[in-house]
Amino acid sequence: MNICPLCNGLEQLNKVCTDCGQQVEDKGRIMDYYDDYSAYMPIDQMKLENGYPDLEKHLCPHLVLCESCGMEDLVFIQE
Repeated sequence: MNICPLCNGLEQLNKVCTDCGQQVEDKGRIMDYYDDYSAYMPIDQMKLENGYPDLEKHLCPHLVLCESCGMEDLVFIQE
């Protein structure tokens, strides 16, 4: 069983914005933003439907936001 270290509070995201160089904030799994119920769906089921190779490669796609410039990006966290 693979787990995401960010989702489970084992690590903190330490990335900077590619536009302005400020620290970005982790906003959680991108699948949680798909619709009202997606946060309650099984993670592996959502990975089958999201269009990324994250299930096979054991990655957890997270939305990140730069509070300074408003840049949003997707980062893949190794599970």
